[in-house]
Amino acid sequence: MLTKFETKSNRVKGLSFHSKRPWILASLHSGVIQLWDYRMGTLIDRFDEHDGPVRGVHFHKSQPLFVSGGDDYKIKVWNYKLHRCLFTLLGHLDYIRTVQFHHEYPWIVSASDDQTIRIWNWQSRTCISVLTGHNHYVMCASFHLKEDLVVSASLDQTVRVWDIGALRKKTVSPADDILRLSQMNTDLFGGVDAVVKYVLEGHDRGVNWAAFHPTLPLIVSGADDRQVKLWRMNDTKAWEVDTLRGHMNNVSCVMFHAKQDIIVSNSEDKSIRVWDVTKRTGVQTFRREHDRFWILASHPEMNLLAAGHDSGMIVFKLERERPAFAVSGDSLFYTKDRFLRFYEFSTQRDTQVIPIRRPGSTSLNQSPRTLSYSPTENAVLICSDVDGGSYELYVIPKDSIARGDSLQDAKKGAGGSAVFVARNRFTVLDKSSNQVLVKNLKNEIVKKSGLPIAADAVFYAGTGNLLCRAEDRVIIFDLQQRIVLGDLQTPFIKYVVWSHDMESVALLSKHAIIIANKKLVHQCTLHETIRVKSGAWDDNGVFIYTTLNHIKYCLPNGDSGIIRTLDVPIYITKVSGNTIFCLDRDGKSRSIVIDATEYIFKLSLLKKRYDHVMSMIRNSQLCGEAMIAYLQQKGFPDVALHFVKDERTRFNLALESGNIQIAVASATAIDEKDYWYRLGVEALRQGNAGIVEYAYQRTKNFERLSFLYLITGNNEKLSKMLKIAEVKNDVMGQFHNALYLGDVRERVKILENVGHLPLAYITASVHGLQDVAERLAAELGDNAPALPEGKTASLLMPPPPVICSGDWPLLRVMKGIFEGGLDNVGRGAADEDEEAADGDWGEELDVVDVDGLQNGDVTAILEDGEVAEENEEEGGWDLEDLELPPEADTPKASANARSSVFVAPTPGMPVSQIWTQRSSLAAEHAAAGNFDTAMRLLSRQLGIKNFAPLRPMFLDLHTGSHTYLRAFSSAPVISLAVERGWNESASPNVRGPPALVFNFSQLEEKLKAGYKATTAGKFTEALRLFVSILHTIPLVVVESRREVDEVKELVIIVKEYVLGLQMELKRREIKDNPVRQQELAAYFTHCNLQLPHLRLALLNAMTVCYKTKNLATAANFARRLLETNPTVESQAKTARQVLQAAERNMKDVSQLNYDFRNPFVICGATYVPIYRGQKDVSCPFCSSRFVPSQEGQLCTVCDLAVVGADASGLLCSPSQIR
Repeated sequence: MLTKFETKSNRVKGLSFHSKRPWILASLHSGVIQLWDYRMGTLIDRFDEHDGPVRGVHFHKSQPLFVSGGDDYKIKVWNYKLHRCLFTLLGHLDYIRTVQFHHEYPWIVSASDDQTIRIWNWQSRTCISVLTGHNHYVMCASFHLKEDLVVSASLDQTVRVWDIGALRKKTVSPADDILRLSQMNTDLFGGVDAVVKYVLEGHDRGVNWAAFHPTLPLIVSGADDRQVKLWRMNDTKAWEVDTLRGHMNNVSCVMFHAKQDIIVSNSEDKSIRVWDVTKRTGVQTFRREHDRFWILASHPEMNLLAAGHDSGMIVFKLERERPAFAVSGDSLFYTKDRFLRFYEFSTQRDTQVIPIRRPGSTSLNQSPRTLSYSPTENAVLICSDVDGGSYELYVIPKDSIARGDSLQDAKKGAGGSAVFVARNRFTVLDKSSNQVLVKNLKNEIVKKSGLPIAADAVFYAGTGNLLCRAEDRVIIFDLQQRIVLGDLQTPFIKYVVWSHDMESVALLSKHAIIIANKKLVHQCTLHETIRVKSGAWDDNGVFIYTTLNHIKYCLPNGDSGIIRTLDVPIYITKVSGNTIFCLDRDGKSRSIVIDATEYIFKLSLLKKRYDHVMSMIRNSQLCGEAMIAYLQQKGFPDVALHFVKDERTRFNLALESGNIQIAVASATAIDEKDYWYRLGVEALRQGNAGIVEYAYQRTKNFERLSFLYLITGNNEKLSKMLKIAEVKNDVMGQFHNALYLGDVRERVKILENVGHLPLAYITASVHGLQDVAERLAAELGDNAPALPEGKTASLLMPPPPVICSGDWPLLRVMKGIFEGGLDNVGRGAADEDEEAADGDWGEELDVVDVDGLQNGDVTAILEDGEVAEENEEEGGWDLEDLELPPEADTPKASANARSSVFVAPTPGMPVSQIWTQRSSLAAEHAAAGNFDTAMRLLSRQLGIKNFAPLRPMFLDLHTGSHTYLRAFSSAPVISLAVERGWNESASPNVRGPPALVFNFSQLEEKLKAGYKATTAGKFTEALRLFVSILHTIPLVVVESRREVDEVKELVIIVKEYVLGLQMELKRREIKDNPVRQQELAAYFTHCNLQLPHLRLALLNAMTVCYKTKNLATAANFARRLLETNPTVESQAKTARQVLQAAERNMKDVSQLNYDFRNPFVICGATYVPIYRGQKDVSCPFCSSRFVPSQEGQLCTVCDLAVVGADASGLLCSPSQIR
């Protein structure tokens, strides 16, 4: 049983498949009717107008209708397109058990607990017949597919067959008078238009279900006596043929399978059983744990069944429908019915080759699953699930391809999957021992090979190689060398498709496609919501695949799209050019012609074959939102531009690709403020001052225009802007322009005019305009403000611009491939001649001329009325002469604009990015400012989790690897990368690694300082120095392998000191625990220290133990001290005295946790000895050892890494990576 879809819901009492769409209706005990898409697995709609359980539901064959009947005695007819109930049929007096549309007439048959069956006309919405005769609940009633018969089952233990021929005649020709009479009697006697033809008695209990065979005169019924009975009928009588026993409880539903000779039944014993009609035996049983089954439905067209149970429903198939096939060059071998067939792609010739044996169907799913073909030996391997997995080997006689009738004996064997791996060798997977057996064509084992993973299937992967599949991964295994060539984590893989050159492989799972190369290096993964069915590679390396309802493509970079939709699932066998060859579910070879333009276009873009792209754009109908969005997303807005006619989209694409010419043309056509503004922003970014000016003029954006003139140093136009502001009576604008111009008199005048006399007075005084200042002082009288004392005035003048000329200088770059070539496309202007390209912008932009003013003239912006009035008053400002640049100067595309379009050079890669791309060294990532990746690297290499101590170092590295230049006051600071090992002769375009502020020699200096502090007994200072060395080491980079070893050695040295000093400082804190004091002093002597420090530690431990009367231990330290030949005489003398004292009394007063005879290391957190042979965990960075309970904690020695974490080890040199 292959479950295709499952739902969880209330108890399902009624089911119905739609004949065309992948939909199923489920009516629930709760009164809700659900409409599911079983292919997508989604709930499309729910209908809940019934009161109480809905027991029957049925789709109409051709109309968008379905009918339902429920425990509220109502039959409702619904339109699923309108999402509502159209009408309700009333008449039954008790629960309605089943409802069904007639396949041809506008009839509905319904069965009810009121012991009647009613036939309704759903067009006239009336009851046209009542079938009475049962004397208990009628559990089901249904029409015959071909004849005028109805079958019904009832709890009165009978099955009845009714003849409704008279009803049909009446419907066809209802004009006869006699019928009118009978019509009157109908209400009284229940009419004669439906008569009982047979009453089938034989069940001992109530019958729950009866159904006709779709074509044969057979009836099947199921009852509460737990039996399924088979009945046969002819024109005159009906009789019982056989009884099928096996269910353990009431049989709730039973039906014939449309395509095969089987009966399917389900029951309240929680099982579905499949029976063979010819042998009258059970074939298969499917059980559920807790759910009783109530209803079955079969799909009218497809091989699908559905069953409803207590907690939902399942849609399932009894057998796989995928034909087994193998493609070899121009030929296809496949199985159909009981034959091996051969199909030639070039001639489309299809022939039968040899019969293959199929076992007597004792159970389902016996058809071949896979087929493998060896072209040189003309041999075929067929695998199936018979006997838990077996294979058959056929060698096809050369002449047999034409005849195809001689039955030959196959060589057989057991094994889950068998495939050819060489010309005359094939492998069989033996799951029990997890090995593959290599056999020859005589079916003899040549060799055995164990597999490295628990495989449940093997596939061909090139000569001598196998692709082995496990639940969650696949590997490629070389049978000769017995090594794994590739390994990839995947979902459960069902099919494997190799490309023609065996370089790429597509792994198909139920809902995903994984593309990898021949070493199983992952390239991309595609996820599908609908099941993936098959696939094949085309000649360009594009993978074409099918889902249940689409043919789709997948490009090498993982982009995918739909080629076309499918009505029925197909299995692709080969893709050749524009033709897809495939097998359908009936095992017929078909070929489908597809339009490959879209994916070939995308592939050409991807492979940068722009000449193809060009010709496709010129010749094909490629366009649409999706294509434009794709080009935009892939960074080809300039290509997308040539597909688009819509001005707004053209404008957006032109801005994105930096094509100012087209943007101006589109902005003119759209002529909206927002678009001009955006054009101005882009033109400013490109430094195209002329267009910025034009855009600002169009939007009358005076402030921006003034500022533009200021930064381009165009004083002449600034003074015109001042006059315009005056004309428009815009005081603030006047003042700004005067300020930009540095025109002090004008500023004073403006302040005076608006009545700000004190400000005007101060401005005049400060700037030394004495005559004006005196006049204003006289006007102000006593109110004249005093100038501030002790301040020196500075002159406020606009800075001179950096570049005074118009546009920025542009680089000359090579024209893009798409520039000249595409310019005529897309605008439908393929026939434009060269002369047409002469027009400059002035003409193209077609700006409305106001009073014959020149295009782009500032005064065009003023309203005419205002200008006129002002002119009279002011005695004429000669505004006519106020032209901004005449037409000759307006920004324009020169005569050969089409060819000399400026293409901005592609921006280079920032140095910091180059550093991070090249390097796996954390220090270099930190120097580049990529702290995030630096932390990830340290975490992976050294298990570091606590980055707080490293923060200042990261910042130092970053600032230390850059230097900063001030260009000029208004520009931002420019940062420059400082490279390590740079010299004069270095090539200018090759980037070296970053200069780093930490180096190994600094650490050696620190180490010496740490030693010095230790000798002097400044333990806190020494500890600080040693810890800072530990914290710097992860960020140090050295050149040679020898230095790498020195760095690793340094970690060990420093770690020992940190641990020892931490213990010594801890010992000094403890005052009241002499035993612990002695233990810590003793452990200190076991740290790996320099000789002078070891002597001091031994002296220290000896003193502590002697004082607390632990003489034996003290003597041990004295002995060890003397063995080091101390150079300081006093140390040796003390040691000898302690030894003498101890020899008199070799005793310890207190017991210490310290055994010097047994080698040990000290736990860095708890400071207890871990003796040899005891379990411990270590820090992945500083390698300090800890008791197992510390695993997962932060290391107390280095304070960086997590104890016991997985880490790959210290990377501190590029030489480790090479």
